[in-house]
Amino acid sequence: MINSIVKSFARRALLLSAAVAAVSMAHAQSAWPSRPVTLVHPYAAGGPADAMARALGQQLSKRLNQTFIVEAKAGGAATIGTGFVARAKPDGYTLLISTSAGHVVTPLMQRIPYDGIGDFSFVSIVVSQPNVLVLHPSLPVNDLQGLITYARQHPGTLNYASAGMGGATHLGAEAFAQAAQIRMTHVPYSGAAPALKDLLGGQVQLGMLNFAAVKPFIDEGRIKAIAYGGAKRSPQLPNVPTMAELGYGNTATATWYSLAAPKGTPPEVIEILRKTLQSVSADPEWQKVLATQGAEQLQLSPAETTAFVQKDKQAMQQLLGTLGLLGDK
Repeated sequence: MINSIVKSFARRALLLSAAVAAVSMAHAQSAWPSRPVTLVHPYAAGGPADAMARALGQQLSKRLNQTFIVEAKAGGAATIGTGFVARAKPDGYTLLISTSAGHVVTPLMQRIPYDGIGDFSFVSIVVSQPNVLVLHPSLPVNDLQGLITYARQHPGTLNYASAGMGGATHLGAEAFAQAAQIRMTHVPYSGAAPALKDLLGGQVQLGMLNFAAVKPFIDEGRIKAIAYGGAKRSPQLPNVPTMAELGYGNTATATWYSLAAPKGTPPEVIEILRKTLQSVSADPEWQKVLATQGAEQLQLSPAETTAFVQKDKQAMQQLLGTLGLLGDK
């Protein structure tokens, strides 16, 4: 009899403890964010990813009344920063702004210690930014056909910069070179900022780089823009034809930036972020940032974003296979 009573009290105590823990967890989740949040991106500081992350961090901070700390973790073709977040505690306090390079392309090209899609809970695609084919002024050409002619006359002598192995700035240039039947040497960097630095210095002759990174230097005449990777001409570069206009539409590339958290992050946190991004999208300050950087806002749901990234993986697998860049698994 006594044992039965003791066991009954023990069961009640256990149930009460579980209930208290559940309430505490729910309260902790509903209170998110109760401390600063780290927003990681896998590229060099000072580049377009850094600028986008900081602009988004300011918007999130303003709406969620908490500090968002932007941290650049460059290297490994975008896998160092992406992998860091994949291994982070899934509590909503470490988030990631990354691209196809970290989630899709590099995992297809080489073995990495994380699953680029399965190890993340996606919130949304934040923006998509077209790339621009730009040249150093020392290169004696002024349009795409002139570049093709020059490259054929000087095979293998042109060096092009990218923001990293496997990213849109790399694959777009490789796809163009293959379509145009020219040979160029790829020089990968840890982000757009160091790539652009060497392009401005003449260490490399060209690059298919992010609009936001190159636009100020195009305006100053320090580099020449000869083709735009968007679906239509940019209002900010009205005299620069699109790759499609020039007959190379299948090589036009854009860099998409997703917001994601480690797999297992509470759904309540993902939902708060989703709703907050919807609010951000209508903010005039944010719209100004997008216009300045030539970026397009997609506003995808978490499920739509996961489907978008999976579709990108299928497309990149086909492109990498065509370019002979698929890794052995």
